[in-house]
Amino acid sequence: MSKFQELGLEENLLRAITDMGFETPSEVQEKTIPILLGQDTDLVALAQTGTGKTAAFGFPMLQKIDAESRTTQGLILSPTRELCMQITNELKNYGKYVKGLNVVAIYGGASIQDQAKQVKKGAQIIVATPGRMKDMIGRRMIDISKIEYCVLDEADEMLNMGFYEDITEILSHSPEDKSTWLYSATMPKEVSAIARKFMHEPLEVTVGAKNTSTKNVSHEYYLVNARDRYQSLKRLADTNPEIFSVIFCRTKRDTQKVAEQLIEDGYSAAALHGDLSQNQRDLVMKSFRNRQIQMLVATDVAARGIDVDDITHVINYQLPDEIETYTHRSGRTGRAGKSGISMVIVSKSEVRKIKSIEKIIQQKFVKKDVPGGMEICEIQLFHLANKVKNTDVNHEIDVHLPKLEEVLADFSKEDLIKKFFSVEFTRFYNYYKKAKDLNIDPGSSLQDKEYSKDSVRYFVNIGKKDGLDWQDLKDMIRELTQLGKDDVFHVDSMDTFSFFNTDASHSEMVLQAIQGIEVNGRNVDIEISKDKGRKGGGRGRGGSGGGFRGRKGGGDRRGGGRRKDGERRGDRDRKSSGDRGGSGSKSGSGSPFKGKRRGTAKPAGGSGTGGRRRRG
Repeated sequence: MSKFQELGLEENLLRAITDMGFETPSEVQEKTIPILLGQDTDLVALAQTGTGKTAAFGFPMLQKIDAESRTTQGLILSPTRELCMQITNELKNYGKYVKGLNVVAIYGGASIQDQAKQVKKGAQIIVATPGRMKDMIGRRMIDISKIEYCVLDEADEMLNMGFYEDITEILSHSPEDKSTWLYSATMPKEVSAIARKFMHEPLEVTVGAKNTSTKNVSHEYYLVNARDRYQSLKRLADTNPEIFSVIFCRTKRDTQKVAEQLIEDGYSAAALHGDLSQNQRDLVMKSFRNRQIQMLVATDVAARGIDVDDITHVINYQLPDEIETYTHRSGRTGRAGKSGISMVIVSKSEVRKIKSIEKIIQQKFVKKDVPGGMEICEIQLFHLANKVKNTDVNHEIDVHLPKLEEVLADFSKEDLIKKFFSVEFTRFYNYYKKAKDLNIDPGSSLQDKEYSKDSVRYFVNIGKKDGLDWQDLKDMIRELTQLGKDDVFHVDSMDTFSFFNTDASHSEMVLQAIQGIEVNGRNVDIEISKDKGRKGGGRGRGGSGGGFRGRKGGGDRRGGGRRKDGERRGDRDRKSSGDRGGSGSKSGSGSPFKGKRRGTAKPAGGSGTGGRRRRG
């Protein structure tokens, strides 16, 4: 008797399991399948991404529904289109021997009429994203009044994405006596709240401790200056020649920019984010699954649909705003019993987040140094040597051996080895021979800009009500002033006002660049605050302290301030780079990979910086 048979699954499902090569159920499957098959109950299951949650609820639902009926009996809600389609395909594979089964995916970005026709044919199970599902229920295209089973998959992520109201509306159209199964990687208070609201005395199953990371993943962090983040990313990739990774960025714009830089520097990379069309996202994911792309740069939301077992590394190019999200990111690797590595590139101001994440995942990070240039050259050299060693000989070359031997007759074995490997080694050596050390000393953090006597703290009369969170505000300031990432720091965005710091040497230029610009028709005032940093609070206005008044509405002024017509001096010079989301230092140009590896980043559909300031 197979392990899956012991769980109580029927023969038609066991045949599909055999076809897919499953041998042993995962822990979450072993714990939840017997419960769901044995009784009608509500269930909360906490397990990491990649632990087999789809099969854990999929097999019980397939066994319990009546495939001969055309009535919709099961509803599965998932946060993204990719995950929705993934679950649908898996259920179809699980139920390939269930006669009459019809599983329909409902998601945005595809024809709503076509999806309605598929449902009308008789869909026993619907897998849907909340937004499209709510829309179709509102149009009376779908009837879920008779469902018996409802799954909230990746519940924490759905709530993080703001789907609480949609879920509430959808479930209001479903029967109260249905069984609700909630699956989640983490258990924040929002998930607890939804469990209390929609579930009756649910059983709880936890695989590992709550919110922890899988033990198959090791966690590393690299401490560098923020301006060296991209160079560090490239070195980490070069140190791992067989890398097959997902790189996480916070914003769509950064995702597109990093992907474009990697492609320009010769890496096999692509971007995955919400500004891509559904067709573009499908093409990117297909290329990634086929390993035509080695480095997939993604936002957290877009990555929810990534289900690939062989990912070797997750690289956190930027840490997420919500610390709990790190658990989802690291869960992309170390799947199906394989080991994986989660890398984090941090600046000194972010090191404190590492400690917070350690508490949540209940694992320690190892601090590692970004490799130096000569170390990378050595790694690449021996990677090539092992590749040659393990290459199968193509005997079609035998006919050419006499001529080859003739060409190389004057060289000794040692000379031939040197010449052969110099082809690769020289490229890397020339690129890295003057490479600087990117690592910084964590012990100097108390001397960081937060406590610098030479920094200035500014007050501005715009904030979250103007559509500007701290990242938007920082980006706006940098664009207006042309300062670097490290030059604008400690940005605090409140509802109606904000604070930020720069070095004192930039103060006159900052004041002139920002004073009088317009945001949503409002003239911006900027003043120097009495308090220089967060330590003392800095929540009230300081004295005038050199604030530049007048010039409301802004004329043409130094530092890039906005004219009333919305154009700034220097805009034309920057359009070729900034507007396409690929601006910034091109220190990576001349990479040894140029022309070697190829990949394509899909257009961001407007993810560049042009027009971003007008959000606020």
